[in-house]
Amino acid sequence: MVNLTFYGGVNEIGGNKILLEDKDTKILIDFGMSYGHKAIFFDDFLRPRTSGGLSDFLRCGLVPDLNGVYREDLLLSIGRERADPNIDGVLLSHAHLDHAAYISFLHEKIPVYCGETCKMILEALQEAGSRDFETEILSFKARPDTRKNPEIQRKFETFRTGKSFMIGNCEITPVHVDHSIPGDYAFLIRTSEGTVAYTSDLRTHGSRPDMTEDFIQVATKSEPVALISEGTRINEMKPDAGEVGVRDGCASAVENAEGLVVADFNFKDVDRFHTFESIAKENDRKLAVSLKDAFFLKYLSSDPQLGLPKPDSSDIIVVPPRVKTGQYLESDYTVAERQFISNANCMRADELLKRQDEIVACLGYFEMNTIADMKPSHGSLYVYSSSEAFNEEMVLDHKRLRRWTDFLHMRYCESHASGHASGMDIMQMIKRIKPETVFPIHTESPGSFEGTAKTVVRVETGIQYPVSRKPT
Repeated sequence: MVNLTFYGGVNEIGGNKILLEDKDTKILIDFGMSYGHKAIFFDDFLRPRTSGGLSDFLRCGLVPDLNGVYREDLLLSIGRERADPNIDGVLLSHAHLDHAAYISFLHEKIPVYCGETCKMILEALQEAGSRDFETEILSFKARPDTRKNPEIQRKFETFRTGKSFMIGNCEITPVHVDHSIPGDYAFLIRTSEGTVAYTSDLRTHGSRPDMTEDFIQVATKSEPVALISEGTRINEMKPDAGEVGVRDGCASAVENAEGLVVADFNFKDVDRFHTFESIAKENDRKLAVSLKDAFFLKYLSSDPQLGLPKPDSSDIIVVPPRVKTGQYLESDYTVAERQFISNANCMRADELLKRQDEIVACLGYFEMNTIADMKPSHGSLYVYSSSEAFNEEMVLDHKRLRRWTDFLHMRYCESHASGHASGMDIMQMIKRIKPETVFPIHTESPGSFEGTAKTVVRVETGIQYPVSRKPT
């Protein structure tokens, strides 16, 4: 008997947490943070208490109340007894926090399987950021005394596309798919009842549609008994212009810019990085990146398939923020940050003031003070190339961003390609794969999947759904 239980990604975008059980084998597929669910109870000033361990997360339903899953120190902090882990492994599709963050709470003896590039991104996040209770994905220090307790490393097993491996009695085949972050994988899970396919987040309009096509072809051959499909944009039938459209939209705007050019995009989107990298070169400009994003270049430049420059490259300028004393002293920065501060390509905002027309600054909303320190000249351009606002908080942030660009007298334009497939592409994918049953997740509109397969299950949180072999 094979069962699927969904603890996140149900009637919401993100927060995927899925339990697959096949006889004695238990596998978690992603274990992410639900931004929407969390925002119901918390904000920047009212946060889950680290002193309370898992109590606030369990009380508010941010993580499921399961036995044999969580870290011993977090169980003890809420008065529960230690429990040996009963999960055989976690399949992590990619490094976006709505799929990965709450691995932080899992027992360290539960192995995590992910792509090599996904692991690099997690390493960059860990080194770039201060320790956060909700993002201790790779390692953690047991609470309550994190100062004295040793670092506990979680067990990670990495793979590349097509390299099958076993978790319990299930054979897993990861297949790369195209998304707005590198190192994203779909999974084919061969169970005792047939193949269960998981799409992860994917698209066909990015720079590597061939990767998503690889998954569709392999999934079709596997004749899956079930397909767990993302549906972020299931109701959007209009084709997406993709990265080519973004490039066409931005190139002419940058060419006509006379002063500073700011490119606001998610730095983990490697396709977008290359888009602005090429536009910068065509206009005799260099890319200027934040100190935080220098960590991503440090790790991801070691993957030859991504083609990213090293953070000390002469084609890159690293821009440190003005913090603490405001004097750009070495002591103002963390030990990890100082490795970039001493490089010849590290330049302060006031040093770039007279070189505005020589750079494309990969900065955004959270670096607005640094942008203001550059004193953008008349004719400067702000290119917003990130996700559209999809909740109230993001709408307010975007309004503040527009106030800043108006205040700084910067021309503003938008050009973006989604990291998710359109509804038309999702439906065509399901039609080709021909699963017996579809389980829609990562969507607010599961009903829009009706008719895509013989059976479409509109899942509910915490309900166990049996997966049966196709009739012969």
